Amino acid sequence: MYYSDEITALMLKHYQSLSEKDQRKYAAIEAVKLGRGGIIYMARVLGVDRNTIAKGIKELKSESEHSRNQQRIRRPGGGRKTRDSQIPDLNERFLEVLKNHTAGDPMSDKIQWTNLTHQQIVEGLKAQETIVSTTVVQELLKKHGYVKRKAQKQQTTGVTKNRNEQFENLARITADYELRGNPIVSMDTKKKEFIGNLYRAGSLYTTEVVTTA
Repeated sequence: MYYSDEITALMLKHYQSLSEKDQRKYAAIEAVKLGRGGIIYMARVLGVDRNTIAKGIKELKSESEHSRNQQRIRRPGGGRKTRDSQIPDLNERFLEVLKNHTAGDPMSDKIQWTNLTHQQIVEGLKAQETIVSTTVVQELLKKHGYVKRKAQKQQTTGVTKNRNEQFENLARITADYELRGNPIVSMDTKKKEFIGNLYRAGSLYTTEVVTTA
């Protein structure tokens, strides 16, 4: 005797609620769990032919073997490799293309952008015998911190009369204050405006979104 009458009654109730195929598999699992003599015992408990349980055991073994084969075919991480991993120096080649087409903000070394389009970057990499799609270029721009920002042109205010003399006077006053031990505070202020007639449609990629006053 393997199980009590109460347990076998529950097992039989569950067995009868299953489909024919699931009944075979359930009987097979219970028989395998019991080891030697399990097939005969479960055949008597569930009222099923021993050959049916043996068939269920074969089905379980077949499914297990199929599952192992599937794991060998598509192991974790076995999908298509990224272009980044296929071309070890892709990042260096990408940055080389952008090097001569990158501008920045003199007020912050963290702000830089490129005026190249995705297709132009693709062509630049192609010239280095590196074939990638615009999708890969988008991923590279994102990886290196470039985000889109609105393009705009700005106009200088021109040359101020006696500008050099002004700075020479400031330098003289600063030196005088330093000799007397007085503190000096330097403030550089700039005013930036949108110039309507110089507005340029489109966007470019920059490493930091800039808010101008």
